[in-house]
Amino acid sequence: MKKLVTFALVLCLALSMFVVTASAESGKTVINLTRCTFNLATPDSEQVKKVEDAINAYIADKIDVEIRLTDIGSGEYTDKVNLSLANNEINLLWTASWEAVIGTNDLVPKNAVYDITDLLPGTALYESMDAGQWEATKYDGKNYFIPVYKDNVEGYDFMFRKELVDKYGWDITSVEKLADLEPMLEDAKAEGLKYPFLTQKTAMFYRWYIDSFDFFTADANTNFFAVDRATNEVVDTILTPEYAEFAKLMGDWAEKGYISEDDVTKVTTDTTTQTQDWAISWWTDLPNNIEANSRYGQEVVMQPATNRYAHSTSALGSCYCITANSTEEEAKAAIDFMGLLYTDSTLADIYTFGIEGEDFEYTQADDQTIQHVTQHSDKYNHSMWESASATVVTPLDVEPDDKAESYIAFNGGANTSVAAGFRFDKSLVEAQYTACSTLFEQYGFALENGGVPADAVDAYIEQYQADLDAAGYQDVLAEFQAQYDAWKAE
Repeated sequence: MKKLVTFALVLCLALSMFVVTASAESGKTVINLTRCTFNLATPDSEQVKKVEDAINAYIADKIDVEIRLTDIGSGEYTDKVNLSLANNEINLLWTASWEAVIGTNDLVPKNAVYDITDLLPGTALYESMDAGQWEATKYDGKNYFIPVYKDNVEGYDFMFRKELVDKYGWDITSVEKLADLEPMLEDAKAEGLKYPFLTQKTAMFYRWYIDSFDFFTADANTNFFAVDRATNEVVDTILTPEYAEFAKLMGDWAEKGYISEDDVTKVTTDTTTQTQDWAISWWTDLPNNIEANSRYGQEVVMQPATNRYAHSTSALGSCYCITANSTEEEAKAAIDFMGLLYTDSTLADIYTFGIEGEDFEYTQADDQTIQHVTQHSDKYNHSMWESASATVVTPLDVEPDDKAESYIAFNGGANTSVAAGFRFDKSLVEAQYTACSTLFEQYGFALENGGVPADAVDAYIEQYQADLDAAGYQDVLAEFQAQYDAWKAE
């Protein structure tokens, strides 16, 4: 028996060495690609491997690259990626300006990303989108990130389950501000729904009030720094009337049963929106908002809640980066892969939707002139916005033929923020900045998710600000103001 086990171990070792040797002899550069999955609670590793194999088979005669694909569920993505980065296990990584710990504003100061400025010109990747996208995503004049060409401006909508809109005859066009939702929330509560107003466990001040402020940190945990659009000055938003107004409304709604404590305690998940337990929530505005129907598995309708803005981080709402531990050869290989991904519809569809016949089908309705995609998998399921360029990913069956053109028009029709192009260097006050951001979880998240009764909000905000000041908030605010004033004077 021992001999049998020993033989098996030797055989496994030999096979693994053969695989490594074969890969090296193939002349291919191997890239470890890690991405987040939002549409499934837990990725199916076997199906992900099938997709990896399909991608490598497709690109084999096109570029000298092989990928090793890792899918991680959104609930554990940050922690797992942070560990993998520390262990130098990733070459190509999906991230975003709004991600915590591994977000774009975290990776650059940590020197964790590869400077691709000199590698981009003349590549298929660089030519896949207009130069403005590359300019908008620079840090200190350098390119570190590869933006997904999607809705690269920022604005938000109120989102309603259409079943309830039809049942109660809600006139959603009459909703211009949050408070206008109250009669509908009362209906939803009477319906017995668990989540009349679903916050999606998200602190929403920096989204709902984007018309008043440019929250240029792109981080909900530091939404107490912003530029007031009316005065073009850096302000402490915690002390503004808008913040107290919002927190009191959320507290009032929670007391009335419109907001569940599940959002405050973060019991809700990224798939709660796929249930029939909610009535009204929020949605990031898209050129084709009908995409939400397939994402949530039910029909929803939208009403604009804010205007749209192009600003310093809007084009980094979904992007990739090459990690600093990568060699130049690996960095060039990653750029070759991304260039093909952003220009080849077949590759983009495999990467986004999975295996044809297993995870999706190509379909074409009578009123469509081109083929579309119907997704039906619980094993591999991604969306365009976190995968590849809107100009090459095949439209879903619920999307229009001219999806690509609509995205180009959408991005071109936004307002340009007064602070567009400004990026804050927090290195001089990093300790204070970090200390302040940790206080958000204690105070800000609860205030913005109905965790504080309306009549207690003023006192809670006062204590919040006092603790922020004790953590060095005023030092950071002064540094923000100084850097922003210098930037405006350039």
